[in-house]
Amino acid sequence: MLVQGPGALAEAVRAQGGLLVDRGPLDAVVLDTSGCDSVAALRVLYDALHPAVRLLGAGGRVLLLAAGVPPSPQAAACARAVEGFTRSLAKELGRRGATANCLYLEPGAALDAPLAFFCSERSAYVCGQALHWQAASATARPARRISVVTGAAGGIGAATVRRLAAEGDCVLCVDVPQADAALRALAAETSGEALPLDLTAPGAPAQLAQAVQRAGGADVLVHNAGITRDRSLGRMSAQEWDQVLDLNLRAILAIDAALDAAGALNAAAREICLASISGIAGNAGQANYAASKAGLVGYVAARGQQLAARGSTVNAVAPGFIETAMTHAIPFMVRTVGRRLNSLRQGGRPADVAEAIAFLARPEARGCNGQVLRVCGQSWLGA
Repeated sequence: MLVQGPGALAEAVRAQGGLLVDRGPLDAVVLDTSGCDSVAALRVLYDALHPAVRLLGAGGRVLLLAAGVPPSPQAAACARAVEGFTRSLAKELGRRGATANCLYLEPGAALDAPLAFFCSERSAYVCGQALHWQAASATARPARRISVVTGAAGGIGAATVRRLAAEGDCVLCVDVPQADAALRALAAETSGEALPLDLTAPGAPAQLAQAVQRAGGADVLVHNAGITRDRSLGRMSAQEWDQVLDLNLRAILAIDAALDAAGALNAAAREICLASISGIAGNAGQANYAASKAGLVGYVAARGQQLAARGSTVNAVAPGFIETAMTHAIPFMVRTVGRRLNSLRQGGRPADVAEAIAFLARPEARGCNGQVLRVCGQSWLGA
């Protein structure tokens, strides 16, 4: 790993098991530009990375650190320039399976969690993204961490259950009664608990809150359940509109309200909502779905401010084209194009999304709150 920045950065890299070298092939390059406050200072982007990218191995990682609290308009211009540079570099590196991402870093912010994620294979399908990382002390991991995952029976939900269980979590797996067999098999496999429940049914939020209380309260809450009912707006029925908004947005708001009222979210909880690039960029034939997922983006931004006082966070993960049973039902040519519409020119896996969720669920991830992390291979749709 090649590191250019103050000594504290090198120490953080070593703490994550990184070996500092200045010759290739490189697994990762980390460049701290947070001190840039003039156009001339931006030359470090060229001077450091012009030789480094040629030493970067296939599937390598580049992480640029920018000023999270710029002290002047000039410094703010430099920080945003670093983000623009990152997005362009990511499109170049994607051709060989490598990625580049940007982290806006507040003074005093701990780097352990983002380095472990962005400089490893865990971020394989996260490319060209920018996150703000605040200065916030890490919270202790509970001796017995309770996680709740909705839409758990298959796809991204099942991958998330398995990933959190691998961390040692006891997972409450929630899905519709029709998926009971798969749900119970997954819970048995991961030593978790199954809860068949239609989240749109009357009384479902209260039932879920009661189950969470019995389990000891939620330390991690993953709102993954969601559906699509794709059709152009002029052809869409009122029922298709309501079905999508009811599950994808209304149910989440109701569940959170019920959990808050019952005190069922533990202190320092981590909440993650599954948004979508459709909610960021829009998508023809998905007006209902895009509205529901964009609503979640706005929701986590506002709710994050509410949860911060108790050391808790809420963020959204926005997947792009992920290889699931749902996408396999798409016509072959449409599916092939969908895979290619990103810098990495391939589809993602449910495990890629699960890794992002596990990252945001870490006690050390308190520095990220109210934000959206896209897991899309730097999709060409949206910003």
